[in-house]
Amino acid sequence: MMRIGGGCAVVLTGWMVASAAVIGAQGTQTAEKTQAIALPAGRVNEFVGQYRDTTEPDVVSSVYRDGDKLFIEGAREPRFELQAESVDHFFAPRLRVVFSRDATGKVSGLTLTFSERGEQDIVKKEERFSDVGGRLNQFREYARSEAMIPVRDGVKLHVVILRPVGSETSGEVLPFLMQRTPYGTSWVSSAAVNGSKPELATSGYIFVFGDIRGRYESEGKFVMNRAIVAHTTKNDVDETTDTRDTIDWLLQNVRNNNGKVGVLGVSYPGFLAMSAGIDAHPAVKAISPQAPMTNVWMGDDFFHNGAFRETYGFDYVQQLEAQKTDARVDSKEDTFDFFLHNVNFAGAADAAKMEKLPTAKVFLTQPTYTKFWQDMAVEKHLTKVEVPTLEVGGWWDQEDMWGTQAEYAALKPHDTKDEVFMVLGPWNHGGWGPTTRHLGVLDFGAATGDQYRKTIEAPFFEKYLKGRAGFDLTGVASFRTGVNTWERYEAWPPKQGFKEAKLYLTADGGLEMQAPPAAGGVSGKAAVSYVANPAKPVPYRNRPIQSTYGDGSKWRTWLVEDQKFVSGRKDLVNFSSPVLEKDVTVTGDVVADLFASTTGTDGDFVVKLIDVYPDDAPPPMTGYQLMIVDEIFRGRYQKSFETPEAVTPGKVTEYRWSLHGADHTFLKGHRMMVEVQSSWFPLYDRNPQTFVPNIMTAPKGAYAGQTISIYGSEKYPSHLEFSTPE
Repeated sequence: MMRIGGGCAVVLTGWMVASAAVIGAQGTQTAEKTQAIALPAGRVNEFVGQYRDTTEPDVVSSVYRDGDKLFIEGAREPRFELQAESVDHFFAPRLRVVFSRDATGKVSGLTLTFSERGEQDIVKKEERFSDVGGRLNQFREYARSEAMIPVRDGVKLHVVILRPVGSETSGEVLPFLMQRTPYGTSWVSSAAVNGSKPELATSGYIFVFGDIRGRYESEGKFVMNRAIVAHTTKNDVDETTDTRDTIDWLLQNVRNNNGKVGVLGVSYPGFLAMSAGIDAHPAVKAISPQAPMTNVWMGDDFFHNGAFRETYGFDYVQQLEAQKTDARVDSKEDTFDFFLHNVNFAGAADAAKMEKLPTAKVFLTQPTYTKFWQDMAVEKHLTKVEVPTLEVGGWWDQEDMWGTQAEYAALKPHDTKDEVFMVLGPWNHGGWGPTTRHLGVLDFGAATGDQYRKTIEAPFFEKYLKGRAGFDLTGVASFRTGVNTWERYEAWPPKQGFKEAKLYLTADGGLEMQAPPAAGGVSGKAAVSYVANPAKPVPYRNRPIQSTYGDGSKWRTWLVEDQKFVSGRKDLVNFSSPVLEKDVTVTGDVVADLFASTTGTDGDFVVKLIDVYPDDAPPPMTGYQLMIVDEIFRGRYQKSFETPEAVTPGKVTEYRWSLHGADHTFLKGHRMMVEVQSSWFPLYDRNPQTFVPNIMTAPKGAYAGQTISIYGSEKYPSHLEFSTPE
């Protein structure tokens, strides 16, 4: 899920959250009736200058005079008039600014506190780096209108239309840029679109934001990830038909359009953007599915390789299906305890009274890869390239890692005109939106999202919707972490200049680039074992574990958490390389080929490839264990995702699955580590490790501890496969 608006923050880029309520209230609200005082003009000039966020140096604010008034303006933010409360204390609607001074009395910095009703205050500290202030943004003013658009079966869909003020009559002919969403459109405003998409807004488009069928202001019945159907009657509707009908209406009813449409979106709106490229309307000239929900059973939101994403399914289904507008789940209980206490998903669903919600019913009754889930899969429809497509994804996407790379892989073989592109960056879900050089504690040295939007996204739409030069991507842009550089490849995974490599797990806990000898590792062992106990599952992130989108949740950055919090446990195994004597780069799809046995009749396998930082690395990276790629596989699906089978106890079985793509350099002085475990709770439901027909309803007595053995020998060579530069 990726929300932009719909009652939450529109964009968090600098020192404030630019919500529609705040922006619309600037001219009427005061800061709790604070009394303003007048300062002499000479004193006002003391504050003029530019200020830089102390933790995000790319986030800049400007304080400047406009006539007799003092304003503060953040990059990608609307400006606010500041009124003095005292000499160094100022206020604006829901904003307080306190200036600080150095030993000489000169203004040297400021602290901003932004308050939103019902939300925790946002506090930012900034240091002054220039005595020259002035406007930071070149915002265009957009006029807002709304419409209810009738589609082929008589349902009416709600849209919000933003277009540059005056363009309707000035002769400025513009293309449409559309985003369809299940998350609401009340947030849409001129300030919001300028803040969230400044490069596109400055250029000028007719922006269209639409509530999909059955959500918020649109009529009809909402169906989660509505499957694409055959269009034989007017009642055969799906997201492709609703998109086509919406475009038909826009072309006929919105003046001064150039007849071209682009569609983009992140997450669920990314799924909707890809739908615009299937049986595409002739006016659709470019789409950008970003972190799209593509196959929610195989590798996106709800299941990964058969393992159920319990906390996410629990929260997200209630959010979208409990009512027509979002209903956020925010439990104050540690979700680890909640799901453990309720044994299985059936117990948790009953406790939440959600078992009758449509998708929850399917979770409970169809946990395997049935026709229901197969029909929802988007990639099977990608048998030709109908429009230029820009896929975008992040290396640490906590929700839809799979979709971006899966759609690219499906489309690229049909790309006869070289119009399928992909960008993979150092981001979490939608992390290319804010201005930041960080993800959690990681520092990438530059605001990579800004780089992408300015040099790739904006030029992409400019080329295909306005016919302008400047888009120079010919294949794939990939941000190589570790060395923090952008790389460009003709395709993904890259072939030219790369060779295949394998990283072998040895039974004595080592990692080697050479296959193990006949006797196994140095110790002569063939396998290493551990006991996995479902009563004490391995947490997927540090506890307490909040609801997915609850207050204080660490969900958005859990994939970059330091793995030391679990690496010392006895119910998993670690395989480590020696300290690297030279850099090692891992590029392309990373595949786990694991030989394992269990004393049980079912089991899960989680494999993580980890970059272990040196003990003398500067804080906070001292000894840090950073996951680079990772994924789970449910053992019962070793032969078939449609027909699960019990695992044979004691039999060495080969399990092979993708850990997803990577482009990372393990630096000299670091170590490579592979960690294998059998639970990742409560993001993934517990496997009883005893085969039952339906884990969703597994009885408490089925959950039993089992001994897991991971092999590393000549006969059973567990390893990871990837590409590395020649």
